[in-house]
Amino acid sequence: MRISRLFIDTPLSLGTCELPEASAHYLSRVLRLPVGAGVQLFDGSGQEFCGELVEVGKKHVKVRLHEQRPGLPESKLKIHLGQGLSRGERMDWAIQKATELGAAEITPIVSERCEVRLNDERADKRLAHWRQIAISACEQCGRSVVPTIHPPMPLQDWLELDAELKLVLHPVAEPLSSHRPPATLAFLIGPEGGLNEAEVELARNAGFQPARLGPRVLRTETAPVVALSIAQQLWGDFQPDA
Repeated sequence: MRISRLFIDTPLSLGTCELPEASAHYLSRVLRLPVGAGVQLFDGSGQEFCGELVEVGKKHVKVRLHEQRPGLPESKLKIHLGQGLSRGERMDWAIQKATELGAAEITPIVSERCEVRLNDERADKRLAHWRQIAISACEQCGRSVVPTIHPPMPLQDWLELDAELKLVLHPVAEPLSSHRPPATLAFLIGPEGGLNEAEVELARNAGFQPARLGPRVLRTETAPVVALSIAQQLWGDFQPDA
């Protein structure tokens, strides 16, 4: 029987604890788990906690945690994805898949051709939504560490970050395999309309090297899936001996 695995946004420890209201509602009212059902919880620290439900009510659930163990190790390749801000499901998809593929940090990037403009209130709501997308992806894929989702940031500000290798996708460039293995990688992917030439040049002046994924131009939500998969295969934990 599959054991329910949930993220709890508070530090966990062995013993008995009461779950937050949203988690309690999900286990008791959605999954309808009874007393004695096994659960596996994680708090983003890299640790996994196993236990069972000891009290199930309409509005509260208590769990006894009896085992703590290390979760899946994170990839040795620390990836910071700068993803061009796009509409609705495209951005959700990019964040979900980047989380599944091991990105350590994700920043939505505001550039000239972005079709989305967020005021402060909308940006806060979208940031909370994107973080929940990442949490759900971690619950599904087995990661014990939730990637950091940064607030949307202008392209020029994001380009100042530090990374051993910084790449910007471009259709006319050398493939990823031409680069030496890095420990930290910054990946810049444009929005639906792509980066304009001035923005690509701005990235190059900030130390970003052009890189291509193949002969076809990929959609903004497809590019991070392919880029991160190739990077993990070349330098990360998709390698057979990783």
